[in-house]
Amino acid sequence: MTASKRIAIGTDHRGAEAAQLLAQSLEEDGHAVEFIGPKDASHSVDYPEQAWKVGQRISHGDADFGILLCGTAIGMSIAANKIPGVRAAVVHDELTGELSRSHNDANVLCLSGDLLGRRLIEKITKLWLSTPFEGGRHARRVDKIKEIESGHAPSENQAAEA
Repeated sequence: MTASKRIAIGTDHRGAEAAQLLAQSLEEDGHAVEFIGPKDASHSVDYPEQAWKVGQRISHGDADFGILLCGTAIGMSIAANKIPGVRAAVVHDELTGELSRSHNDANVLCLSGDLLGRRLIEKITKLWLSTPFEGGRHARRVDKIKEIESGHAPSENQAAEA
């Protein structure tokens, strides 16, 4: 098990059931989970609202990681990535989950409530939470993302390594 983390989970109605099960599993693993969204699919909510709420917790340091679930994960990712300090990644398998952490230092995991089964959602999430950021050449690239976020062109590095 990874060290205990503060995790904000946001969902719309399409990811509600999977998000509830995931929150319960993460709490059983010892994580502090804040659940944001409807408890079931009968209460329709718009995904940008949940992405905003989770993104704000990341941006302000009130959560270590965010997890967003909606029908495809695409809308959540687009909305969350508008918030300063958020690096949200749409993930559909364990490999992209691992790489989003190790190479991109993603701090928000976006998962599809419609396309992924609950077991796969749990496997991806646990691997994602336990994967450290590698730093090195990847840190330079994440810094360039931060430059873009602040409204500046990323600095060019002619001797960039692969």
